[in-house]
Amino acid sequence: MVLPRFADVRAAAVVPCATPTDVAAALRQAAGGGHPVAVRGGGHCFAGRSSGTGVVIDTSPMTGVDVDGDRAVIAAGTRLAEVYDVLAAHGRTIPAGCGPTVGVAGLTLGGGLGILGRRYGLTCDSLLAARLVLADGQPADADDDLLWMLRGGGAPGVVCSLTFRTVPAPDSTAFRLSFPAAAATGLVDAWQDTLPSLDDPLAPSLHVTVPPDPAAPLQVTVSGAAPTSAAVDDLIRRLGVTPVSDARHDGTHRSTKRWLAGEDLPDVRYAYLHSEFFRSRVPATGLIARLLDDRRPGEERELDFSPWGGAYNRVPATATAFPHREALFLLKQTAMVPPGRRPGAWLDESYALAHPFGTGGAYPNFPEPGLPDEAYYLGNTGRLRRLRSFHDPAGVFTPGRAESVTS
Repeated sequence: MVLPRFADVRAAAVVPCATPTDVAAALRQAAGGGHPVAVRGGGHCFAGRSSGTGVVIDTSPMTGVDVDGDRAVIAAGTRLAEVYDVLAAHGRTIPAGCGPTVGVAGLTLGGGLGILGRRYGLTCDSLLAARLVLADGQPADADDDLLWMLRGGGAPGVVCSLTFRTVPAPDSTAFRLSFPAAAATGLVDAWQDTLPSLDDPLAPSLHVTVPPDPAAPLQVTVSGAAPTSAAVDDLIRRLGVTPVSDARHDGTHRSTKRWLAGEDLPDVRYAYLHSEFFRSRVPATGLIARLLDDRRPGEERELDFSPWGGAYNRVPATATAFPHREALFLLKQTAMVPPGRRPGAWLDESYALAHPFGTGGAYPNFPEPGLPDEAYYLGNTGRLRRLRSFHDPAGVFTPGRAESVTS
């Protein structure tokens, strides 16, 4: 369990599982006691679904990466740091995030964005095969329908291993640019206007943050990876604002990931969020004004803009369970507050300002308690529900089943 917001939730049993046989036994234990089931890989679920008061199936003992040519079989409990380390020794990688403790299975089942996404697509787009244990305790290899579901639509069971198509690990320039607080509104507009013309290998994310100290200034950063330092220079020119600080790192893909991840330090604050995809620009003026208005001591607020387009959008919306294939960018709005506190009005009001310009679609890996399936899966929701019903008729693995006790 990584997120402290759910640290006080106490399970009836946490069952470490190293094999599919262990998973089947844990499912029998849950059924015998009438307990709900939660599955924990990395433990990074924003909605607390890797916790619960029933039986938590912990897949962290399932680790390992087996590389064969351009394919890699990865055990479901493996964290990204190990995935990248092993693949780097072969000059390979998969498109995924930077967080070293994130579990590869959960990331894949919800999509999986990262600095290679505009070039190679989602993590789930590289998924070729999977082995799982279904709700009835039986092992299964993912057929065409199940594989469609696992590519961004969750799982009707416990995934034990995943087979990925790997790609060459590119050298790149990682960058972290800080800009004047007064430039925030113009920079958000310029970033949105620049995205459609960027080459696929360039992946700049934009963060606008107000610290928990109401007297502290707004922080504006653009960070990510580019094929060369010259591409970063060109990005700055396009944005039209001179950064006040410009940090870069030239190196291998593995070192780029480490540099961007920084220190993986624990955070005791509680995170609350909303996410939405956008096909066209959202006006920045209102968002920045509301970000700064009525600041509360102890509450950090962030607008996190992730670039979309490129290979993310070259997959048809119905080809996988993940439907968000026409977006220009993803916006995550987050309030971080001290333990036991709820965020103020900013989070919901800021979301309401942006929402009329969005697609209505939310990112499955940024889940929110109570948000309906349709928000995550749009037109794919019906097929996804039919597959869940077929493979898990009792709803053992229905997302949010135990939400009332974990959120």
